[in-house]
Amino acid sequence: MALATGITPAQEGAFRRGTYQGKQLTPQQREELMEPFLPSEPTSSSDRDIKKAAPIRRRKSIHKKRTGSIRAFIHFVVYHVVSLLFSVFFRFRRAYRLVRGKVVELLKYHHRTPEFIAHDVKSLQKLPKHLSVIVDYQEDDEHQGNAGLEGWVNDVCEIAAWTAAAGIPFLSVYERTGMQHPLPADTMRIYTDDNPGALKNYLPQTHASIWNTLEAYFGARRKPTLSLRAPHLPSYSPPNTPPQTAASDDDLNEERQHLTVLLLSEHDGRDTIVDLTRTLAEMAQKGDVRQEQINMDLIDAQLSDHVSSEPDLLVLFSPTVQLKGYPPWQLRLTEIL
Repeated sequence: MALATGITPAQEGAFRRGTYQGKQLTPQQREELMEPFLPSEPTSSSDRDIKKAAPIRRRKSIHKKRTGSIRAFIHFVVYHVVSLLFSVFFRFRRAYRLVRGKVVELLKYHHRTPEFIAHDVKSLQKLPKHLSVIVDYQEDDEHQGNAGLEGWVNDVCEIAAWTAAAGIPFLSVYERTGMQHPLPADTMRIYTDDNPGALKNYLPQTHASIWNTLEAYFGARRKPTLSLRAPHLPSYSPPNTPPQTAASDDDLNEERQHLTVLLLSEHDGRDTIVDLTRTLAEMAQKGDVRQEQINMDLIDAQLSDHVSSEPDLLVLFSPTVQLKGYPPWQLRLTEIL
């Protein structure tokens, strides 16, 4: 130990026990005893180096702060310039699309000409045989001109005329409430009273409105025949041709297209399934039908007869898919647009 550190055994004992030659060492004596073994104090040159290093570190920290603030300012400017460019681009793109849509709407509007509509759908690879639409009853039109009962019936008439012009033979129109709204006296002259009721109770008046729209599109001699019906109600189809004396020989030989319009409501969906289930259960209890006869084919046939067949295409006039109680059984294989 003494060879490695240069400490004598007496000094080692003094370090350990705090006594030297039987005397208790004072703190000052212990410091004096340890002083030869401590490192030397730094020289003046090393002090100057330390003093020089401190300002250098201080200048580096100041430089970092300055460059950091400049970099943040550059990032701020670049971010806002890019945001401004994108906002201007999106606004110009939106304005361009609005103007382009109005121009295309004017240039390619069908002008109630069935030939234009038939030309538009001619390129389609597949044309639905049964088209269904969901049309909402609007309390407030927001300057669109389609509010109230008159606006709703006008939408149905336009859709029916477009459907007939496209060559689709069957159209079903769904409105959740079944048009159970009050009918104002000044809404439409063809609705003769202002009592609350469902549109299904006004099949003759609705038929007349669609019939007049078809005549405006096709003319009195070429307009398709029309039948209007609703679930659980008989089909309304009055005499379906104008006087044959007014038609030419070519019109007599030409077979008229027929359009069927079906009015649906929320009651024709789940409520009808519940009623059918209750009826089948009662018939099974009475023995009128066997349990093994109640299967998917029977339910499908009953719902198709009492409500509607499955539409090939369902069109929603909304940005999101909201079926709003549409009969669920009829949507198993329907394409929704």
